[in-house]
This record gives sequence, C-alpha cells and structure tokens, in this order.
Amino acid sequence: MGAREDFAKDAMQYTPQLFSTAVRMTRNRSDAEDLVQETFLKAWRASDTFEQGTNLRAWLFRIMTNTFINQYHAKQRKPMETELDDVEELFLYRRLGSIDQSRLSQSAEDQMMELFTDDEVKKALEELPEAFRLPVLLCDVDGFSYKEIADMLDVPIGTVMSRLHRGRKAMHKMLYEYATEQGAIDG
Repeated sequence: MGAREDFAKDAMQYTPQLFSTAVRMTRNRSDAEDLVQETFLKAWRASDTFEQGTNLRAWLFRIMTNTFINQYHAKQRKPMETELDDVEELFLYRRLGSIDQSRLSQSAEDQMMELFTDDEVKKALEELPEAFRLPVLLCDVDGFSYKEIADMLDVPIGTVMSRLHRGRKAMHKMLYEYATEQGAIDG
C-alpha cells in the first residue's frame, strides 16, 4: 500500500465524527454530506503536506471548519453580528435555589442537565449565532482544546475563550427560559 492509501485509511476512521459535526454546522444533512466530501477531497489533495505524527483528527477538522466558513458562511456578504453582553453572568446557575432541596447533594451541572432532554440542548445550540456555535461545538461536543479551535478558526485563543464564554452564557439563558416555561423551575 502506498502513502496515499495509508493516509486515506487513517483519515476515513474520522468520518462519523466529521459528519456529526458537519450536520451541526450546516443544520442540513445533505449540506453536511457535501461538506464532509469536500473536506476529504481537500485532505486527499493536500495529504503530502500532512506531517506524520501530528494530530490527523485536528487537521481534518481544521480543513472542514475552514471549508464551512469559506463555502457556507461566505454566502452571507456580511456576517450577522450579535451582542450578547446583555446576557447575565451565570444566568442559569444563579437560579438553582428554586430547585428542590432534596437534590442539593448533586452538582449544579447534574441538577440542570436532569431538567433537559437532548433535543432542548441541541435546539439551544443551533440557535446560537454561528460565531459562538462553532467554538461551543468544537470544544464541548467534539472535545478540542482551545489551541486546536484557535488554529481551526484562525483566531487567537482569547477570542475562542470569549466566544465560548458568551455562547455558553446564551445557551444557559435559553435553557433557563425553557425550564421556566415548562414549570421545572420558578422564574
């Protein structure tokens, strides 16, 4: 087997992870398939530039993220800017006092996650503006480090940290509002 065949074999093991993230990025299965296909095509063409012994998964995700930004995000001439400064710091966690006292032995995160199904969390994630959704996806769902995300998005680590913080705050607010609507906690 040649170097390209070895590369293809190694790269293909990441297809399910890439596709899962691509669906979340594009919010459309067909577009996600196209995005993953384009990612592998670009990776195949550039396989001779991949340094053996480095993180192939991160390299593929960077290609996919850049492809997404260039193809899908660039369709909008000017990205939609959203100010999330009005989202209160630790919005969700400050309201934990309204949760049943019998569950206080659990961590705050465990208490909150019991209130939500995967669908509510996915919906909150999908409603985030793209600038915040991508870092939250790459960090909290796919487990990439801040440095890896910074490399993928071609932004400073501080920007990644800021976008993660603001994206998480916005999700907390959305989930708090949902929990209040459902009567799971007092408003």
